[in-house]
Amino acid sequence: MTQQVPSTEPELTGVRNFRDVGGLPTVDGRRVRQGVLFRSGHLAHATDEDAAFLASLGLHTVFDFRNDADRRLEGPDVDLPGVRNVNLPLSDPADGAEFWRMVRDGDLDQLRALLGEGKAAARMIASYRAIVTERTGEHARVLAALAEDSVPALMHCAAGKDRAGLSIAVTLLALGVEREAIFADYLESNAKHRRYKVRRTGDSAYSPEVMELLGPLFDARAEYLTAALETAEETWGGVDAYLERGLGVTPPVRERLRDRLLD
Repeated sequence: MTQQVPSTEPELTGVRNFRDVGGLPTVDGRRVRQGVLFRSGHLAHATDEDAAFLASLGLHTVFDFRNDADRRLEGPDVDLPGVRNVNLPLSDPADGAEFWRMVRDGDLDQLRALLGEGKAAARMIASYRAIVTERTGEHARVLAALAEDSVPALMHCAAGKDRAGLSIAVTLLALGVEREAIFADYLESNAKHRRYKVRRTGDSAYSPEVMELLGPLFDARAEYLTAALETAEETWGGVDAYLERGLGVTPPVRERLRDRLLD
């Protein structure tokens, strides 16, 4: 039995939710190689020390899944010399700038109408399902790039939880990683030190009710990822069919991916 390499996760100041997904086990007894596939929140607020660490990883490509609204709100990624930055916007679980402006303003009546009575979780599930069915081209590009030359790679969105989380999960499925391990990695985003920090307009704190309404948007929930996988199965007849017919991950492409990313 292969022993998992201990984590050497750094303490980054301006980058949330960073981790190496190396060490995750596959169904055939292999493991994801350390130092080839990373995930995080956005890199826009990286400090000089953070940038130096990221530069030390030898990255080939950073995949940024944020949309224009995200990039205007947070700023562009820090420049990492010699690293290719590929922006592939995926659908935004929170509908972009106007929604987040409302969140920052803390408008309770609007938030109740949009997010109360289970609407927030339903919103998240719908967004995960939509990414699977509507963003096959983007995920196909990512997996084709990884199979050819784009490793080591880092995938991120804003919080590194939803769009990046789902993209990492799709990549791990293509590698044959155990489902339980995929879910465990996805749920790691719930750790307190990883969670996205929302800055409210002004200095006052959010009320407990507002925090409760927003909770489903900031959680990584198994039901969200389950909905995405169920959508792949319902639409294509199975995850393997989704990978091959939906994303173009043919058996030769899958073998190249495994050669590059697995021990």
